[in-house]
Amino acid sequence: MVLRPATDSVEAVWAARALGSIVLPDVRIARPSRATDGRAIVGGWMAYRLAAGSGDEVAEERPSVEEIVLVSVKLHQALINVPRPDFIDKRTDVLARADRVAWGEEEVELDEANGGRWFEILAGAARETKLPNQVVHGSLFRSVRLAGDRVPTVFDFRPYYRPAEWATALVVVDAVVANAAGATLIQQWSHLPDWRQMLLRATMFRLAAHALDPESAGEETLDGLRRAAVLVGEV
Repeated sequence: MVLRPATDSVEAVWAARALGSIVLPDVRIARPSRATDGRAIVGGWMAYRLAAGSGDEVAEERPSVEEIVLVSVKLHQALINVPRPDFIDKRTDVLARADRVAWGEEEVELDEANGGRWFEILAGAARETKLPNQVVHGSLFRSVRLAGDRVPTVFDFRPYYRPAEWATALVVVDAVVANAAGATLIQQWSHLPDWRQMLLRATMFRLAAHALDPESAGEETLDGLRRAAVLVGEV
């Protein structure tokens, strides 16, 4: 069992229900476990049960970026038929707003010095896509760890309703921002449908989030976002 704080009770309860039957080859989802009285959250915490044989601990080590991208592809194939959560439309936090801004569903003036200028540059190249939307994990790069048996384990499911390729592009963009990847990884997955458009939307999402809440990350993150914007703009 692994204990983790439940930052959003509605999403936590949804995860406990929606992820219970998802089975993936070579990937483990840390499944929420209920208390003896049936509650998924107790005192602001959730308990996640790892599968038998996963080892006694979850390592702090992350898989390689390439492994996380593969986790994304496998995970989202398994999530195709999961219904759209109703609470997505009701979210008003910075990330939810940034998501809508990046997809042209909400208009807001972004601070040019904190990502807004690069957002506008990339927005000029953004086009509509016919890729289908589905439930996706919106923060996989930071949410995959290695279990004791070295099997990638997915935590902290933050659901969005976007193309699966967008979620995979977001892994790559987050890796570039963290200086864990560069142009080579971006080109490596160029065979995915509408890859450039998904990279644009993923980068715009992170830029919008930073511009809406610049205090959430430091200058190093902004430098990483600029680097990602340049590389994506050259694809």
